[in-house]
Amino acid sequence: MEKLALNGGYPVRAGKIYYGRQWIEEDDIEAVAEVLRSSFITCGPKVEEMERTLEAYTGAKYAVAVSNGTAALHCACLAAGIGPGDEVITTPLTFAASANCILYCGAKPVFADVCPDTYNIDPDSIRAHITDRTKAVIAVDFSGQAVSHKEIREICEKFNLIFIEDAAHGIGTKYDGAPIGSLADLTTFSFHPVKTITGGEGGAVLTNREELYRKLVLAHTHGITHSEALMEEAPHEGPWYYEQIALGYNYRITDFQAALIVSQMKKLDRFVSGRKEIVTKYEEAFSNMPEIILQKEIPESDTCRHLYLIRLNLEKLRCSRREFFDAMAGENVQCQIHYVPVYWFPYYRKLGYELGLCPRAEEIYKGIMSIPLYPAMTDQDVSDVIHAVKKVVENYRR
Repeated sequence: MEKLALNGGYPVRAGKIYYGRQWIEEDDIEAVAEVLRSSFITCGPKVEEMERTLEAYTGAKYAVAVSNGTAALHCACLAAGIGPGDEVITTPLTFAASANCILYCGAKPVFADVCPDTYNIDPDSIRAHITDRTKAVIAVDFSGQAVSHKEIREICEKFNLIFIEDAAHGIGTKYDGAPIGSLADLTTFSFHPVKTITGGEGGAVLTNREELYRKLVLAHTHGITHSEALMEEAPHEGPWYYEQIALGYNYRITDFQAALIVSQMKKLDRFVSGRKEIVTKYEEAFSNMPEIILQKEIPESDTCRHLYLIRLNLEKLRCSRREFFDAMAGENVQCQIHYVPVYWFPYYRKLGYELGLCPRAEEIYKGIMSIPLYPAMTDQDVSDVIHAVKKVVENYRR
């Protein structure tokens, strides 16, 4: 048995590898530089090009580019008309923004439990949490896997709810052959550096409904319009004139970020393919290890994984998750945990949320760990990660 690096052995690799990172190439850099040399570095043509590119890829009728994924969620909630007195059902196994956006609007997040094998929000738990105050469902494509669209859509139609898909992890994924982005009432993307494509930061909201699109446009630009068709005072004074007709925010994205996203979108299929190849190698390596539980997928989801999670079967290991995590770091494979259940945070506890609300999500959280996954990984990188996992398991196996 190989001795763990933490115990004086040699690490699997000399340099650290992290759970995610961007892949920026020379053409990406040139796309940004071209904008920086141009007349418009914000509020210019590249933002519109980014929106048209997202529409073409996803099949959505409308896309609104915004400053980040959290802004996208907030704008989606605003467009959905979520406000004080409303309840919105979401998952606790997500980044805090999926629930915070509900609070931004003065509404109440209601946490539904997740499916025990896919880790996505459970449609049955959604049904169990619906009240006469429920306004919307925010379903998260956790790790990139599509949520159960058909069931969630049926629930939303039955109870007249808005279906918001938090697809921060999901760009490049398809559900029943259709790209994520065109299926929910509102879909949000994030372009943070660890996501499948990046703009450094950046986000977008997509919809097929014109009335929601008009609200999104106002929400991300101070509630201000230059469109005569939307103005409430007529006639206007001249070409400089604009009106604020709603309370909105400054969630604009810059043209150089949009240029990077447009450039990255040209590589999305390649990035998706690269991620799938790595996932296949991981599945082959870990599928017969009783110490590791793998996330399952619904058959409808053709998934581009943003995250690859291993879930430790702690009954078969002589270590805690923290000890496993530290041992992996000792082998120079730096993992991450996604995510602490949102209602565990002190802020939410002060709002009255208690531990135990979603037992399956809490149990899953105790064992999950994200290992490196990004398309720039070499074959040797992938082999090193597999080697490290197996080495640590072997040392801690009961």
